Amino acid sequence: MSQTASAPVPAPSAASSSAPSSAPSVPQAQGSAARATGPFSENVPRLLNRLQALAVAACLVFGVAAAVVQVLSWQAAGRAADNTEQVVLVQRIQSLLLRADAVATNSYLSDGLEPADARAEYDEAIDDVLRLITLAAEAQPADRNVLVELNQKVSAYTNAVSQARDYNRQQLPIGIAYLNEAGSTLRTEAQPILTALVDTNSARAEDEMHGQHPFWLLGLGLLALLVLFWANRQVAQRFRRRFNLGLVVAAAVVAVLAVVTAGHAVLKNNDDDATRDGAYTEAIEAATARTAANNAAAFDSLGLVNRGSGQSLYEPLYDAQSQLVLDNTDGELQQLWRAYDGVHDKIRGDDNDGRWNAAVATAISTDAQSPRARLASFDDAAAAVVDSAGQEASDGFRDGEILSIALAIITLLGAILAAGAATRGIDVRRREFS
Repeated sequence: MSQTASAPVPAPSAASSSAPSSAPSVPQAQGSAARATGPFSENVPRLLNRLQALAVAACLVFGVAAAVVQVLSWQAAGRAADNTEQVVLVQRIQSLLLRADAVATNSYLSDGLEPADARAEYDEAIDDVLRLITLAAEAQPADRNVLVELNQKVSAYTNAVSQARDYNRQQLPIGIAYLNEAGSTLRTEAQPILTALVDTNSARAEDEMHGQHPFWLLGLGLLALLVLFWANRQVAQRFRRRFNLGLVVAAAVVAVLAVVTAGHAVLKNNDDDATRDGAYTEAIEAATARTAANNAAAFDSLGLVNRGSGQSLYEPLYDAQSQLVLDNTDGELQQLWRAYDGVHDKIRGDDNDGRWNAAVATAISTDAQSPRARLASFDDAAAAVVDSAGQEASDGFRDGEILSIALAIITLLGAILAAGAATRGIDVRRREFS
């Protein structure tokens, strides 16, 4: 009885027996939670695919858009050259028409005995006018309808001159009326058409001179760089690396292309401005002076043909055209015109003093110092300046065409290279993740 039964020792429970094995599960659960809330909780492969597509698109869009801008600028430069050539061509028509009129009015003073060389010069000028009208219509379709109308006015002018010549040959005073009608047709109907053509083509040329767009190119490059920068930041935040080599290379290529193409556009703009202010302006001014000189010479002769009206009617017209010549010339051209103007003063002085026959004799003389010879010297010199400066202007606007096209091609190839670098850079991160 003294022995007492000891209480049975309880068997270890299943929970207590498994405690040691379950102890490490706490940090493991904490690690899983950290992974679930970490940067890789999102679908990283999908994100990388999207970033890659965005970076490639930014590079390719930049390349295509920048190349298009450069091609459009190249085309604008070509159109500026074409319109410059059209301006020079139309002004040449204008000058030749008035040259023909100056010869016709001067020849009328020969009392029906028109000099053969003067007639040949008149015919040659009119033939050149008709030929150049055809060339101008082919060169600029937008001017075609107006040039057709001009051709009709030239035909009316030449018909009136022909009638004036016939009556003058018969010593009939009515010839003066036809000569005046011819001059009126030329100045009130044909010349306004030519002036409008010059103004229109000048405006076209000057508009196209501003066809370079450096800021567009820089803007496109900046937009592409911003996209690449953002893509790099997104990748850096998830892989703890500040720079992605592929995206950096892509950004560097885009930056270089943007700077180089924009720099070329700036230089081309500067060159075009220099051409506009130099050769282009010189050609326009010389052509204006040539036209005004022949117009003034025609008024000089008309002042003698219409006796008694020289000082009151035609001298103011002559003075206006003479001043236009002086305003648009300098150096040798201006000296040549002043030489002609000196003879004009003598002719006008004789006519004003009642020595009409002496004035006519001076006007139609053929020696080396005659009005005809001096006008011819000025006209030839002015025409040479127009041709030379006009060609220089046209070449200046076309200068750099090959480089422009080459840069456009390089831009496209560079954009493809940048897109490949961006693709490669993100592929590396994709492999790291997997």
